[in-house]
Amino acid sequence: MSVAFRRADLAAGMFVVALIAAGCGSADANDASSAAPSAEASASPSRADDQEAAESVTRASEAGPATVTITGVDDVAVTLVGPLAVKYAAATDAQKRAIGIPLTGDHNAGTRESGVVYQQFQSGVIIAKNADPGTPAYIVTSGKIRDAWNTERAPDGVPLLTGKNGSAGPLGVPTSDVITDGDLEVVTFEYGMISENTETGEMIVKVNGKVVPSGLK
Repeated sequence: MSVAFRRADLAAGMFVVALIAAGCGSADANDASSAAPSAEASASPSRADDQEAAESVTRASEAGPATVTITGVDDVAVTLVGPLAVKYAAATDAQKRAIGIPLTGDHNAGTRESGVVYQQFQSGVIIAKNADPGTPAYIVTSGKIRDAWNTERAPDGVPLLTGKNGSAGPLGVPTSDVITDGDLEVVTFEYGMISENTETGEMIVKVNGKVVPSGLK
């Protein structure tokens, strides 16, 4: 077993522990959340010229889920709702800079037959298993990990031209953002994980506990 493989499993394990800890948060955390302003707030993190976007954030209320309106490509306003809005509003400035501004058009956002909701950005995607505002959404930035996830695969995870990819493929929906541990980047999925050693370029793809080819050249 390679060092990168052990580090990938360790990073994924650390993420699971972090999720458990977050799920067991104290009452203080809940109080802090409820103390957030319920009126409209604005956020405008610094970006490169082509990534600047005006944001209008409406907090969740009895009237419906939170919404975030962002200026996308060609200055078209894009409104995120439900878990996608919640995730974008909570994203760090670094994450927002990394994914860029949202793409427009029906093919770049919507709800899949499985119920998965998504919004494509210039350099990534925000995706959640369903439209419930309480469902966690995750950011997957463009790069080899996303390319491997989007590779068509057979049900056992082996690359297959006539197979399925992305959330409809054997890996399923992401269950983490990109986790960075030194040179290692990892994203966990419902049924596996993908890691990349950014120093050596080594890719590891696991589906249901089995290592399969990345499918990348």
